[in-house]
Amino acid sequence: MKFREFATKKGTLILGGKSANNNEELILQVGKNEEVFHTAIPGSPFVNIKGKPKIGDIGQAAIFCARYSQDWRDNKKDVIVHRFKGKDIYKEKGMKPGTFGIKKFKKIKVKKKWIEKWSQ
Repeated sequence: MKFREFATKKGTLILGGKSANNNEELILQVGKNEEVFHTAIPGSPFVNIKGKPKIGDIGQAAIFCARYSQDWRDNKKDVIVHRFKGKDIYKEKGMKPGTFGIKKFKKIKVKKKWIEKWSQ
C-alpha cells in the first residue's frame, strides 16, 4: 500500500501520507478540486478525499488526519485541522520535503472524544 487508506461509511476513498516524502507523492496526485487536510501544527499526514465527498466524509477525513498527527500523539487533546482544495496548495523553492504552502483554508476542530472513538 503506497499510502494509508480507508473507505468512509459511504464508500469514499481517503488517502493519507506516511512520511514527508510520502506526503510529497500524495500531493502530486491530488486533483485541483479535491479536498485535502493537514493539522494546523506541523507533523501530520496530508489527507486527500478522492473525488467528490459525500455527507460525513469531511468529518471522517479530518478525524483520520488528526489521529495520525504528532499533535494528537504528543498532547491527546482536541486537534485543529485545516481543510483546503488541491488548487490552493503551492510549493516554493527551498521548502523541505513534505512542506507546502496553502493559499486559503477552513479550520475544523476535531474533538478528543472523536479521535478516541476512531476506528477503521
